[in-house]
Amino acid sequence: MTEPGLRERKREATAQALAQAAFELAREHGVDGFVIDDVARRAGYSRRTFANHFSCKEEAIAMVAFRGVSEATIALGDLAADLPLLDALHEVLRAQLTTEAFVQMRELVVLSGRYPSLEPYVFALQHWMRHSAQETLRTAARDRHPGIYAPLLFGAVYGAISAALEGALDVHVPDGASTAQPGSIDYEEFLELAFDYLRSGF
Repeated sequence: MTEPGLRERKREATAQALAQAAFELAREHGVDGFVIDDVARRAGYSRRTFANHFSCKEEAIAMVAFRGVSEATIALGDLAADLPLLDALHEVLRAQLTTEAFVQMRELVVLSGRYPSLEPYVFALQHWMRHSAQETLRTAARDRHPGIYAPLLFGAVYGAISAALEGALDVHVPDGASTAQPGSIDYEEFLELAFDYLRSGF
């Protein structure tokens, strides 16, 4: 998979700075508590630059998680051809959703529950994550497995992730500031357990 050129990397860096500023403002003031000019000012860009990257502040907020997912997709584009599909998907997911990225995604899900205007953008980001993983592993899935295998596998894995993001599963992220509750499971342990179940069966 081809890496982006210098111009594209600069464009992505600008978009990421704007997205990070929007995300921070949403955490501090709520989605309704700031305007686009506040985002541009915090990121050090003009409103026009913001408009070159995003259609609205909600899109910018959601895209804070884009960078890690995009870089993971590029880095994993050359996975070993003989790597089992389940193991390849495990590698993709670990790269897409690092602990930091998982925390950001979970915060986005919580914010979207409070502010309906944000929800379609968070949903679109989650859909893009799954689609990018499918595209990364498309050849391996097509060449080695029946047509139904990959959709079922991706559905199971990303369904489990969605449950963790939405709070249906009590997944704890060690951050030095919070204490795991009884019955909760560490995020890294959750990922390993989910794939162990898929390998051995429920």
